[in-house]
Amino acid sequence: MKLGLHISNFTWPEGPAKLAPTLAEIASAADEAGFERISVMDHLWQIGVIGPPEHEMLEAYTTLGFLAAHTRRAKLLTLVTGVVYREPGLLAKAVTTLDVLSGGRAILGIGAAWNADESAGLGLLFPPTKERFERLEEALKICRQMFDGDETPFDGTHYRLTRPLNSPLPLARPPILIGGGGEKKTLLLVAKYADACNLFAGPELQHKLDVLRAHCDTVGRDYDEIEKTVMFNIDPGERGERVGEIVDAMRGFAGMGITVTHGGIRDAWDTKRFEIFRDEIIPAAEAL
Repeated sequence: MKLGLHISNFTWPEGPAKLAPTLAEIASAADEAGFERISVMDHLWQIGVIGPPEHEMLEAYTTLGFLAAHTRRAKLLTLVTGVVYREPGLLAKAVTTLDVLSGGRAILGIGAAWNADESAGLGLLFPPTKERFERLEEALKICRQMFDGDETPFDGTHYRLTRPLNSPLPLARPPILIGGGGEKKTLLLVAKYADACNLFAGPELQHKLDVLRAHCDTVGRDYDEIEKTVMFNIDPGERGERVGEIVDAMRGFAGMGITVTHGGIRDAWDTKRFEIFRDEIIPAAEAL
């Protein structure tokens, strides 16, 4: 089992003036502690389950570039990019740039988007659900094509690229992770196009995996070649009081075939928490 650190909150006690050095410290500590990846949300307003929209939120790909400069090993991604926030040609270029400048550590996390209020507030495209999924499928095709250096013109329903040139190419083709557990559309797109999926922990997790397996059978995809990841609260507590609970949960995930746990961070963690991960949780996870 590998661990990822998911940073979803930037409203920290010392305010925006200290945000950059605090974020750099968190990223460096996570990298040194052994987190396999670091992710951020692709939102421009804070989301309701974490705080009010007025709370601080950083644009995702600028932030990932900053994180690349303050880490050496961890892979970098969004959980996940809303497909309608960027034209797919620009998105492929942004992820490729991140990959080149980070030394081959980029992952493309992508989904159909859901935040209508944020999009309306900032004047972003937010078509109906059916169209967003159509755009997601086309974007997946375009990104795969551009990552591979294929300049064949793309003529889709929603996107037309006359020359999808991508120079330089990524150092290694960035894996594509699709976030979400929608059974009819999202998990089918995972089976058809993705290298990985991201699901939420909960009583339906095994069922979602079974649905994905069925879709893989339908499209002729090897279910086992898709990396399965899950979102789960991994805060160990100030004194490590939740370590046993976290390890037990990861043991259950491993039994389902999950290989990566993405853990949320809502506060600027102190050094002690990263020491708990380095000394207790990450070694236990790697042994699963």
